[in-house]
Amino acid sequence: MQPAKTFIFDVEESNFDKLVTEQSHELPILLDIGAEWCAPCKILTPMLERLALEYEGKFLLAKVDADENMRIAGRHKVRGFPTIIAYSRGQETDRFHSAQPDSFLRNFIKKLIEHHQAS
Repeated sequence: MQPAKTFIFDVEESNFDKLVTEQSHELPILLDIGAEWCAPCKILTPMLERLALEYEGKFLLAKVDADENMRIAGRHKVRGFPTIIAYSRGQETDRFHSAQPDSFLRNFIKKLIEHHQAS
C-alpha cells in the first residue's frame, strides 16, 4: 500500500492543472471543493478521505479550500459547498453537492473508475 499522501492531497490555483487536469489522465480524481466553515464539508471530507485510503489508489482525492482558491471555485461554477467534481482524462465527468451517504459515495466512485477505464 502506498502512503496516504499519494492518494489525498491539497490543490491550489498554482498547481491545479498539474495535479488535477494532467494527473487525471493517469488516474480518476475526485475534486473536493469546500471551506473550513462549512458544516457539510466537515462530514463529507473525512468520508472521502477514508474511501480514498480504502480504494488504495484506484482514484485520487484532491482537496481545495475555496476561501483560499476562489478562482478554482469560480472556474467550476460552484454554487454551494461542498461540491465534489469527478475528473477523468482531463475533463469533468460528473459532480454532486452537499454531504451524501456512504452508499451514494461508493456508487459515484464506482462510476468514475468505470468511466476512466472505458475511455
